[in-house]
Amino acid sequence: MTALPSLLRQSFTNFVDGLAVAIPRLLSGVVFLGLAYVTVRVVLALVRSSISRVYIGDRELVGDLIVTLVAIFLWFGVALTFLKVLGMGDIAASLGTAVGFIALGVSYALSEMIEDTVAGVYLLRDPDFNVGYRVEAKGVTGTVAAIELRKTRIDTDAGDRIVMANREIEPRWTHDVPEEAADAGDATTDDGPPAGD
Repeated sequence: MTALPSLLRQSFTNFVDGLAVAIPRLLSGVVFLGLAYVTVRVVLALVRSSISRVYIGDRELVGDLIVTLVAIFLWFGVALTFLKVLGMGDIAASLGTAVGFIALGVSYALSEMIEDTVAGVYLLRDPDFNVGYRVEAKGVTGTVAAIELRKTRIDTDAGDRIVMANREIEPRWTHDVPEEAADAGDATTDDGPPAGD
């Protein structure tokens, strides 16, 4: 019977000691989260404003993708640092490693989707590949109707809308220059001074 009060006293002492250690860490964690929230919001606002100057109009999709990737990276870093502040550094390290392996597996499983997205970024940045331009890609000739991150929509002369994956278009496509523009370019070249003058 005397062992029960001793056990209760020991348990209560351990609980109070654990609480004394946990409360400062918890307060530090709350302060860290507040500062991290403000910092992440400021960084994302700066990234968004600088990217919105570069990627405008049809290219806003690329800017949105970059901002989303930066946000994911920052918030993941905040989560790992928060665990470290709470004294769970081993869990943070294990979580970081596990997420790395999961990301590797997901990237392998979604490799075609990632390839489409990367090709879409290149196509969206290319000044010779815009909505309204006539192009030929993979045997399809027509006018570009829409360029998205993963797919491009081309309207053919027959009135069909062909949807193609960006990874199929980006490696090899040609821009059809209208005959009037080609003739104007030839005329300018013919009327220009001879080379070497």
